[in-house]
Amino acid sequence: MSVTFTNPRAHHGFVGRTCAITGVGSYVPARVLTNADLEKSVETSDEWITTRTGIKERRIAAPDEFTSDLATRAAERAMKMAGVTADQIQLIIVATITPDMPFPNTACLVQQKLGAHRAAAFDVEAACSGFIYGLELGQQFVMSRTYDTVLVIGAEKLSAIVDWTDRNTCVLFGDGAGAAILQHRENSQGLLTTVLGADGGKAELLSMPAGGSRCPASAATVADKLHFLRMDGKETFKNAVQAMCSAANEVLRRCEIDITKIKCVIPHQANRRIIDVVGERLGAKPEQIFINLTRYGNTSAASVAIALDEAVTSGAVQRGDLILLVVFGAGLTWAAAVIEW
Repeated sequence: MSVTFTNPRAHHGFVGRTCAITGVGSYVPARVLTNADLEKSVETSDEWITTRTGIKERRIAAPDEFTSDLATRAAERAMKMAGVTADQIQLIIVATITPDMPFPNTACLVQQKLGAHRAAAFDVEAACSGFIYGLELGQQFVMSRTYDTVLVIGAEKLSAIVDWTDRNTCVLFGDGAGAAILQHRENSQGLLTTVLGADGGKAELLSMPAGGSRCPASAATVADKLHFLRMDGKETFKNAVQAMCSAANEVLRRCEIDITKIKCVIPHQANRRIIDVVGERLGAKPEQIFINLTRYGNTSAASVAIALDEAVTSGAVQRGDLILLVVFGAGLTWAAAVIEW
């Protein structure tokens, strides 16, 4: 599909080189947790979960399988597609809200596991928006010629911070990782533009209260379940729809295209109702929207990364197609990106 569009960076006189995604990969744990399984442990039903979320099952990491392990597996697959070896990677960015530990960062642990000893490494914490935040950061290093090869990963072990007695949240989340290799590619515009946003005034809508300097771990915080994810579902839904639509429309405006020019819309895989409302408001046709929520649930920073890999490997997008990524997460944060594949 040949589409005429504007590269906003070139349009505004930016002289750096372009940055493309040359490889993608994803990994999800082997264990499948179905709605029927959840019926046995919490007061819920397959019908209740499906009608409210669109989720049928999710993947759960093994007790000895950590965020860095998921990230490493996804990274290895992205590297294989791109034809990149560990010693070629110069920077690793891991987007996550479930790091192996508060420090060192998970990116350093991935660096060691990959053997990418030449790479700098740091984490990004923007919740479900983290992968697009990471793409924008990585792109800047490539475009400025600071690095030639950047690895960006979204990875989560959300099962570690979910209260499995709370039916309103435990049914939503799963574990997994997705990765992308960023490099300059001749005759490709690659990542055209991104929109990043945040509203810290609504931070309380989705958070894990304890474990930081404000509320250090103690017997009391554990007893009060403050180390688990908490969410105001109704308000989160409303803000997600508004922010995702606004961000998506803004990136399309910057590229001087409309939704009809997008081959594949990949929204954050959090809730089928959110996806449907956002798609309708953007004017996207059902066949444009890529959905894997049914099988994985909400994997936070890994969500659009996993979906991007599956869209590419399934043939849903071809070289030259335009892809729209749009996400929303805790913070509150949101982001959107247009990519020429």
